[in-house]
Amino acid sequence: MNLVLMGLPGAGKGTQAERIVEKYGIPHISTGDMFRAAMKNETALGLKAKSFMDQGALVPDDVTIGIVRERLSQEDCQNGFLLDGFPRTVAQAEALENMLSELGKKIDYVLNISVDRSILKDRLTGRRICKDCGATYHLIFNPPAQEGVCDRCGGELYQRADDNEETVENRLEVNIKQTQPLLDFYEDKGYLRTFDGQKEISEVFEDIDGLLKGLRA
Repeated sequence: MNLVLMGLPGAGKGTQAERIVEKYGIPHISTGDMFRAAMKNETALGLKAKSFMDQGALVPDDVTIGIVRERLSQEDCQNGFLLDGFPRTVAQAEALENMLSELGKKIDYVLNISVDRSILKDRLTGRRICKDCGATYHLIFNPPAQEGVCDRCGGELYQRADDNEETVENRLEVNIKQTQPLLDFYEDKGYLRTFDGQKEISEVFEDIDGLLKGLRA
């Protein structure tokens, strides 16, 4: 099964990716991991990507697409993959289609985990981290026993700068603008399947699993 995973920050993509990978044994391929591996292995494209990243510049599409192609050509992707963080634009999505066609593959489904914006905001702004041991809490879902104090080591809890309300709001706005054209593109292609990410984690996975079982039937 060849899958693309989509969802706004805080939608729970990472959790669902872990469950899909565990059950179906396909590699979870995130853009960040791909770039790190290509740079570590000093592939020609990896070194090219590094030269842009070292300057704080965006890696051009042709380099990103080349790195994705290298990764999808590897043996562990023969029986499928779960792409996360790529494509980010319609141009990248079209390039992915062409690339997969050349490799004799196609996308089966684009899994979109949908969560209301106000809930995403609560999820993202509620995170607190211990200054001493790095333990992570959430004011709603996993609060510490004593407000502002780490259960594990007694250290002070703080909110990361990128978790404050204004930054989160901006981050969501940027992501919505970026992902909507992609969702429309995949909707038109007939690949898109949207899941209610406001359900319990296990229920969301049950819904996704119900769809994926059909590919292995």
